[in-house]
Amino acid sequence: MLNRYETVFILTPVLSEDQVKEAVNKYNDLITHAGGSIVHTENWGLKKLAYNIKKKTTGFYNLVEFDAESAFVKDFEIAFKRDERILRFLTVKLDKHATAYSEKRRNARTEKVAAEA
Repeated sequence: MLNRYETVFILTPVLSEDQVKEAVNKYNDLITHAGGSIVHTENWGLKKLAYNIKKKTTGFYNLVEFDAESAFVKDFEIAFKRDERILRFLTVKLDKHATAYSEKRRNARTEKVAAEA
């Protein structure tokens, strides 16, 4: 059975745009190769950290929402721990209420962008 998860991870700020895209694609590929599916991704860009992590004050924030087996999450997080480009990460299992809220938030953002265009 597939569960819905949401992961936010922070990449080190010394990476170029291409290196950030390559790192994000690596983790998206991990999900799809394990039989999961990506529901939504967001690149939040370079943001200031609330506190220094490994002597860095900023980082590239990324969010990925995906469906996967529960056993996959452990392997996914081990890949984050082994990658020195990752400053921090957090994976959360979404229940039906969080999933509904996430979809509502995405739809509201889509409507806002369409109204501005």
